[in-house]
Amino acid sequence: QVQLVESGGGLVQAGGSLRLSCAASTTFSRYTAGWFRQAPGKEREFVAAISWWSGGITYYADSVKGRFTISRDNAKNTVYLQMNSLNPEDTALYYCAATTSRGYNIPVLPRAYDYWGQGTQVTVSS
Repeated sequence: QVQLVESGGGLVQAGGSLRLSCAASTTFSRYTAGWFRQAPGKEREFVAAISWWSGGITYYADSVKGRFTISRDNAKNTVYLQMNSLNPEDTALYYCAATTSRGYNIPVLPRAYDYWGQGTQVTVSS
């Protein structure tokens, strides 16, 4: 069982930045890790992911590409999401997730992920 704990959410003005952290209870480097978000009344959507292979290949949703950066520190068993140029549409509960899949693909569907954190709220004011 893998436990994931997110932190770093908060309230920020439009144009500002936040860095989310996701700490894992085990060797995180073995897993592809992803960030998802869910706004009220909307489905959970993919934000970004980083692979377990090749030092961490990254993949982003079009809506955050160029603004968000996912990274991992394997020594700390932590994955980060640096979010810049935030806008009110980024307001959501952000979740960290991990998949046990050993395939060489980065899944973007929530059902492909096996472990989830509790979420951290990000609110962007206009």
